[in-house]
Amino acid sequence: MGFGDPSGNYWLGNDLLYQLTANYRYKLRFDLQQNVTGNWYYAEYSRFRVLSEADSYTLMVSGFSGNASHDAFGYHNGEKFSTIERDNDRSSSNCAARYGAGFWWRDYCGGCHVNGASYLFYWQGLPGGTQLWRLQLSRLWLQCK
Repeated sequence: MGFGDPSGNYWLGNDLLYQLTANYRYKLRFDLQQNVTGNWYYAEYSRFRVLSEADSYTLMVSGFSGNASHDAFGYHNGEKFSTIERDNDRSSSNCAARYGAGFWWRDYCGGCHVNGASYLFYWQGLPGGTQLWRLQLSRLWLQCK
């Protein structure tokens, strides 16, 4: 089930993502605003799919393009979705608990963090160095192909 405010901060929910992406009919786009400079960047993925609950909502993503200059989300490809209650990541800690949000976390909770309420809200590899990886805003869009 989704959660949040549909007119603002909202997550569709993994069951709906699974249904919508089952046939790769959508590409995924991130709009990312840097915290310090306010500059906007984007990252698009031409192939985006979320598998079913039986597969722990595994992420299938490829085909990166955009001016974000680094495929930070692609780093999470093949990962199972982790929540505070279901720690599916490969790290020694529960990344969802550490960062306050469910996500397709990987071994060291890295790559990107685009949907949490934590102060650690980032996209690795944005231009300008590590101090400029922090985000002020992110939007995730499903676009028909």
